Amino acid sequence: MRNFDFSPLYRSTIGFDHLSSLLDAVNRNDASQPSYPPYNIELIDKDKYQITMAIAGFVEDELELQSEKQTLTVKGKKEASEETRNFLHQGIAARNFERRFQLADHVEVVGATLANGLLHIDLVRVIPEAMRPKQIPINAEKPKLVDLGKQSAA
Repeated sequence: MRNFDFSPLYRSTIGFDHLSSLLDAVNRNDASQPSYPPYNIELIDKDKYQITMAIAGFVEDELELQSEKQTLTVKGKKEASEETRNFLHQGIAARNFERRFQLADHVEVVGATLANGLLHIDLVRVIPEAMRPKQIPINAEKPKLVDLGKQSAA
């Protein structure tokens, strides 16, 4: 495992101190997560993402999606089949799974669809109004005019 030195980052940025723990968590999760089911993460638009998971053989009732504390969890639980099948080759893995995705700040799951053995999970980054860039007006002080006529009379 690699250790990263974030000292240069801390010198010129503010509020990124949680970055080290986030990278450690991702490193831990990446090593422990199985490769099943395969998935893609796609950038659709500037603040829109889509996760596509290949889950052949699963139906909607066997899937569970949960988003909590910046973690998206996708679970698949196959019901045990009562019929005995004699496979000569079984290449379609229809086994239970649990996959976790770490979501960035303000990324929300907005929907999911299941079609043709692919689960599409739509995500969007919603930046709160208070965090959006805003234009700051500059108020220049107007110079005071001195009435020279009143000064000479005094």
